[in-house]
Amino acid sequence: MNAPTTAQHLIPHVQQRPVPDALVAKLKAHFGERCSTAMAVREQHGRDESAFTTVPPPAVVVFAESTADVAQVVAWAQEDRVPVIPFGVGSSLEGHLLAVQGGISIDVGRMNRVLSVNADDLTVTVQPGVTRKQLNEEIKSTGLFFPIDPGADASIGGMSATRASGTNAVRYGTMRENVLGLEVVTASGEVVRTGTRAKKSSAGYDLTRLMVGSEGTLGVITEVTLKLYPLPEAVSAATCSFPSIEAAVRTTIQLIQMGVPIARVELIDQHSVRMVNAYAKLGLREEPMLLMEFHGTPASVKEQAETVQAIADEFGGQAFEWAMTPEERTRLWAARHNAYFAAVQSRPGCRAISTDTCVPISRLADCLLISVAEAEASGIPYFLVGHVGDGNFHFGYLIDPNDPQERATAEALNQQLVARALSMEGTCSGEHGIGLHKMDFLLAEAGAPAVAMMRTIKRALDPHNIMNPGKIFLL
Repeated sequence: MNAPTTAQHLIPHVQQRPVPDALVAKLKAHFGERCSTAMAVREQHGRDESAFTTVPPPAVVVFAESTADVAQVVAWAQEDRVPVIPFGVGSSLEGHLLAVQGGISIDVGRMNRVLSVNADDLTVTVQPGVTRKQLNEEIKSTGLFFPIDPGADASIGGMSATRASGTNAVRYGTMRENVLGLEVVTASGEVVRTGTRAKKSSAGYDLTRLMVGSEGTLGVITEVTLKLYPLPEAVSAATCSFPSIEAAVRTTIQLIQMGVPIARVELIDQHSVRMVNAYAKLGLREEPMLLMEFHGTPASVKEQAETVQAIADEFGGQAFEWAMTPEERTRLWAARHNAYFAAVQSRPGCRAISTDTCVPISRLADCLLISVAEAEASGIPYFLVGHVGDGNFHFGYLIDPNDPQERATAEALNQQLVARALSMEGTCSGEHGIGLHKMDFLLAEAGAPAVAMMRTIKRALDPHNIMNPGKIFLL
């Protein structure tokens, strides 16, 4: 496998594409105060939660309020061969929204309306700036909910673009399974609709799946139609501490292989627990921990919980804590959702280089334990969390961004982890996407012919390479 690709490695080799003054003037005349060249606004739209710190910001930011706004910006950008980068809430971890070739950032945060709720069909159509928490708040009176939960309060458009998943994926799947249709502005400024509200279709190429996970490189998503699910009759959550990471992982593997329909099963290691305790003033046992949630009828939830507790007992699980009320569950899940921010705050000034491998469940323990040993030996502070029910886990290596040796060590750990996951028939990215950071890893995973096919699709749909250029692969 080649040396890992980083933004710092790419920038010297990528030419910035200037935005002509005439185009800036045209954007300002058309959009007024919704078009900004102020440095503070540009810098806000030129960074995300990744470890990349040296990328220049976009030249212009346009705050879109409609599909027509997006189409107009893209059409004008196409005329001048200017890059266009969609921006949601800025929570991506792989440099997806960084303007590596300059250009225009299209902020879709104001496109935040729930357009239609079809409760009888269990579907909803939203604009891309709607966040997952906003969506669930607006539909809660229907008795339905949208289960995909990546942790951050990400936008639905961004979640679709990166094929996100998160804590509920073990039961409800990822964005790939839950997006029924899209409205997309293509590189020519044309508005295209893909998919329908029907549960299935065999009509032509599956353009919806092509766009889901394309990271803004093929078009700008302006509407999303999603599956919804009935709120479960009963929900309970539990935490359980273990004497070792291996014991927690072996418990998870056995409950999945037994077919227990658990909704969530998350691993946080002892470092994460310690960081969360300090961040959120909690008193959790500072040992490897599983956080679990059960959905169903009262009887089925009780049966699931009893089965899991019996399995955990076999592996030394202890200190079960149950939560039945929403308030109690929120308190327990705060440990998981705060893990990233707790970790970053544990080392002031640091940046986190995140991993995102996913392996077949039968290989999870082997992959994780070797990777933990490597991280411990490196001396780099780290934390570990994982959606271990589907074999997906994340190390966060906490580095001083101004220390080249720390960055090199963290990148080497990531490279070793990805190579291990690929050797076990896993993937370099379970949910974060490729962005800037994993280009070489994608080549190692998919192979040159497959990446060449992706490039062919990109060139056909975006011949002038204006749609979020420099991401996934270089043309």
